[in-house]
Amino acid sequence: MDKVIVCINWGTKYGAPYINRLYEMVHANITPPFRFVAFTDTSDGVNPAVDCFDLPEMPGFMPENTIGQWPKSRLWALVLGDLSGPFLFVDLDVTITGSLDPFFEFGSPDDVVLARNAAKPLQKLGQTSIYRMPVGALAPLQAQFASDPQAVADKYRFEQHFVTKNAPNGVKFWPVKWVRHFRIECIPRFPFNYFLDPRPPKGTRVVIFAGAMNPPDAIAGQYNRRTPHLPPLAHVKRALKSSNKLKSLRQYARPAKWVEEIWSQSNAYNSANEREGK
Repeated sequence: MDKVIVCINWGTKYGAPYINRLYEMVHANITPPFRFVAFTDTSDGVNPAVDCFDLPEMPGFMPENTIGQWPKSRLWALVLGDLSGPFLFVDLDVTITGSLDPFFEFGSPDDVVLARNAAKPLQKLGQTSIYRMPVGALAPLQAQFASDPQAVADKYRFEQHFVTKNAPNGVKFWPVKWVRHFRIECIPRFPFNYFLDPRPPKGTRVVIFAGAMNPPDAIAGQYNRRTPHLPPLAHVKRALKSSNKLKSLRQYARPAKWVEEIWSQSNAYNSANEREGK
């Protein structure tokens, strides 16, 4: 199976720095040859080693006031740049901790393979932070979504739930150990999160950051930008003043030094651009 990695970027939240950082993480954790492709609304500042394509057309329209990354549905098209066959999609805000080679060896090239949804393990739902599929495998879903985007979004809420339930030939899941959810599976359970650093479980290859907490938050040790990291006692005092004391007490994380190390090592191209004033 050819090793083709795909990412998608729209708007101003991520951009070239995230594309470049992901490329470096992939490069450090894959056996060549491989191809890295970005579908993006801007290629300014992107590493020349990345093959950039314009964003595919959005099917229908973007649902309003609906949870879920529905712009990812652009990648369900029957024609996708000059790609053919299977590709591995990876979100821009992940941390890669192990070899990606097995993601190309698992199952059949015709399979749609998703990560498991750690938030709802009993519902057997998928997570599209990292998935593999052949180009066009979800084209029927794109047509279904385009016919009434708001109705589909209202019913399924998340695009990954829609894919899990409606993929034409069903979906498979990566082995649980390969993909871990940072907030749910890497932060020690309360109250140990006050004393132990977050760490990926043994066997982890990719750490995903679905939800509000992103890698910069993990590096800083904060659940979101509204609650800056504080030492344990100061955090407890702040939590006891909140409207939901128990939730606030539980939402504590020490800085994830390993995320910082991986991201720093994967930032060479961005740092060079900054030095050159680009």
